[in-house]
Amino acid sequence: IRRWSNIPFITVPLSRAHGKSFAHRSELKHAKRIVVKLGSAVVTRGDECGLALGRLASIVEQVSMLQNQGREMMIVTSGAVAFGKQRLRHEILLSQSVRQALHSGQSQLKDMAIPVLEARACAAAGQSGLMALYEAMFTQYSICAAQILVTNLDFHDEQKRRNLNGTLHELLRMNIVPIINTNDAVVPPPEPNSDLQGVNVISVKDNDSLAARLAVEMKTDLLIVLSDVEGLFDSPPGSDDAKLIDIFYPGDQQSVTFGTKSRVGMGGMEAKVKAALWALQGGTSVVIANGTHPKISGHVITDIVEGKKVGTFFSEVKPAGPTVEQQAEMARAGGRTLAALQPEQRAEIIYRLADLLTDQREEILLANKKDLEEAENKGRLALPLLKRLSLSTSKLNSLAIGLRQIAASSQDSVGRVIRRTRIAKDLDLEQVTVPIGVLLVIFESRPDCLPQVSALAIASGNGLLLKGGKEAAHSNQILHHLTQEALSIHGVRDAVQLVNTREEVEDLCRLDKLIDLIIPRGSSQLVRNIQKAAKGIPVMGHSEGICHVYVDTDASVEKVTRIIRDSKCEYPAACNALETLLIHRDLLRTPLFDQIIDMLRVEQVKIHAGPKFASYLTFSPSEVKSLRTEYGDLECCIEVVDSVQEAVEHIHKYGSSHTDVIITENEKTAEFFLQHVDSACVFWNASTRFSDGYRFGLGAEVGISTSRIHARGPVGIEGLLTTKWLLRGNNHVVSDFSEHGSMKYLHESLPLPQRNAS
Repeated sequence: IRRWSNIPFITVPLSRAHGKSFAHRSELKHAKRIVVKLGSAVVTRGDECGLALGRLASIVEQVSMLQNQGREMMIVTSGAVAFGKQRLRHEILLSQSVRQALHSGQSQLKDMAIPVLEARACAAAGQSGLMALYEAMFTQYSICAAQILVTNLDFHDEQKRRNLNGTLHELLRMNIVPIINTNDAVVPPPEPNSDLQGVNVISVKDNDSLAARLAVEMKTDLLIVLSDVEGLFDSPPGSDDAKLIDIFYPGDQQSVTFGTKSRVGMGGMEAKVKAALWALQGGTSVVIANGTHPKISGHVITDIVEGKKVGTFFSEVKPAGPTVEQQAEMARAGGRTLAALQPEQRAEIIYRLADLLTDQREEILLANKKDLEEAENKGRLALPLLKRLSLSTSKLNSLAIGLRQIAASSQDSVGRVIRRTRIAKDLDLEQVTVPIGVLLVIFESRPDCLPQVSALAIASGNGLLLKGGKEAAHSNQILHHLTQEALSIHGVRDAVQLVNTREEVEDLCRLDKLIDLIIPRGSSQLVRNIQKAAKGIPVMGHSEGICHVYVDTDASVEKVTRIIRDSKCEYPAACNALETLLIHRDLLRTPLFDQIIDMLRVEQVKIHAGPKFASYLTFSPSEVKSLRTEYGDLECCIEVVDSVQEAVEHIHKYGSSHTDVIITENEKTAEFFLQHVDSACVFWNASTRFSDGYRFGLGAEVGISTSRIHARGPVGIEGLLTTKWLLRGNNHVVSDFSEHGSMKYLHESLPLPQRNAS
């Protein structure tokens, strides 16, 4: 805990030797000393007269939060001219109205021309008000701010430089936020051709160069330059092919075309890039981002410091492989080529991958052993996750069998005609299946997921981006290598990409222009996080697997214990494992009930009592904290219901629409349950564990979906397809079908082509 005045605040461990900039965004969270440069377009209103108070307040809040974490924050701000212009305009209007009233004797104002205001005069009038505003805002967070005005001459005079440096260090030592601006009231014109003559020379002719100069002088870790554009684009923003550059490297200037300056301010993007590269050369990391966008300005600074993909990050270290954006584009191009192959060729790729899983068994298991050893040594994985991480010969054999099923069933998946309609004479319409596009599959601790999902993507002609957990890095690497080896037999190696860069999942979920569907495979927390982070990209999956088994009064004694044991104990970590056991009230204190309890005890299943079940017992197990709990282990909840109707209502209230089961010999009761339970999978006298793509005969699954649109339940090839419409005509125009036209709509259904019998 550090203290300044009487305000305590928590510090975070931040320290590093200055001299080399951060290589990756993920390292920015270690930045100790940070300069935030606020461009004129960020600070001023759209009319360029007055300040954007809401935006400024949000920036002050973020800076204050970082300051109270123990960081040393400095602000280089514009805005004095705009604030002064507002004040001077008000004074001129007031003065003119008084004179007009005196001379005319009328109180009514006529049109009054406002003279062009000189920028230096506006700066002189606005500096004090701007600083007073900053002080008032920072006071709300118990932080003191101090104003420093500088000119280019202050950096050329060695004594003044030392004085400035000493002042800033002393302010930072006292936990004060320095607010620096060029002294625009007296600033001379910039000196020509004096920029970038070496690390120690840069002309301060705008706040971009001032911020860069200050960052290097103060050995700053990070410089954040906020403007009115998202960052640096490869061509002027707004042009058709303009793409935001995520990471910019020295020497990349040749690939960039600069546009015009912002609506206000001295420096355009070219000036910002020059200043950023100069600061980078001096050992300071730089990010240029948008500080005006209403959806992100409230957290843009903190997002940058947390390492999120915001704006353009300047780095001296080029990655060895392609960026994730490039990988997504490669996957889309590869997917389109894949979709254009003959069905037999796609099947051949999957058969080849199945063969490689068994042929290269020893190499795969060796890589998996490394992952298991590292996970056990670090102790970061719970036992259920370790089980998911583990591969074995039998698992690989099952995988290969599943892949061959996919290959066999994929012959007519892409391009299949599902509807034909004759709109009019010689005008026929077809609806055909096509791939969705580019899939992003994010999975944890499940290396066997990689070949399964890859095979389904290949069969459906989709491009694929895979993001596996780092705990399975070695296994994923070799499995992806084998997948690309199989794809290579028909020249579509790039269709499946494994993301190995330091991309955060949240950043991947923002690539809405490159990714068409996200499929999470992992914990309920992972799925919830992805559903929350995905902006504009559909997410297919389920956040929880709260599966129920209801034991009816007419249940068979022989079936009950077998189905419950298999549902709960066969693989308790699975999302289709039993979590809540519903028992009809009439079965309490019967031999059947005793058999269920004895079996669960033998299997070492910890029992939690639901509220109604607990009320029937003198000494009950621990009462459940929530009836919406996914245990993922040898634990379950038991609750009592009065009827099948109450069981259905309980499932709808507390379930997750995943898989729910009834055990009964009464067909009428069973049909009521099957028809009324609104879940993706509803079973009668069968284990919840059958809810699986392989067991359904789909070969494999990309996941189990509990959503109600497009695909539901175990999702195989069919769930990875969408449709498009093909219309074949002969000089048809809509005007021919008007009231007085020569043609009439027929809308006749036509027979579908014969499907491949194999």
